[in-house]
Amino acid sequence: MKKYVVPFLVLSGCAPVNGAALDNVLIDMGKIETRADGRCIANDISPAIIETVTIQEIDEPELRDADGNVTRPASFRTVTRQQIVQERQNIQFETLCPQTYTVEFVSTLQRALKGRGTYAGAITGTLDRATGAAIRQFQRDDGPDTALLSIAAARKLGLVALSQTQLDRG
Repeated sequence: MKKYVVPFLVLSGCAPVNGAALDNVLIDMGKIETRADGRCIANDISPAIIETVTIQEIDEPELRDADGNVTRPASFRTVTRQQIVQERQNIQFETLCPQTYTVEFVSTLQRALKGRGTYAGAITGTLDRATGAAIRQFQRDDGPDTALLSIAAARKLGLVALSQTQLDRG
């Protein structure tokens, strides 16, 4: 009888920050850096903005007789092309730290997004693609175009405390 040795590999670098269980997070959290002051900074890539342009081009010009009358009208063809309006960009912004995304927090986030009409799914407490899409839609106009929740968007949703500066502005 032969004996086999089965190697066992431990990946210690894959554990969530502070040992928090992130079983309810199904989207890619990207690269989130935790700074010495406890703030978390997200490094993500905003998607390129592509515009579809449709134009009419002259296929054959009109023909005119000696008197200037049109004997054959011009013919046109439709040309559709896509053009990049804005290249994709590396972005960096303050975000919530990964351990914040508990089932309770994500449920509250889903309710807040549902109340603002960007999330139509069930309140599951799971940060899934539908929730990420709702986050992206909510913060797209004045925040990063990403599924990662920025601190600014979380504050607008009433999910994190306001800074002293924001409270002073009243």
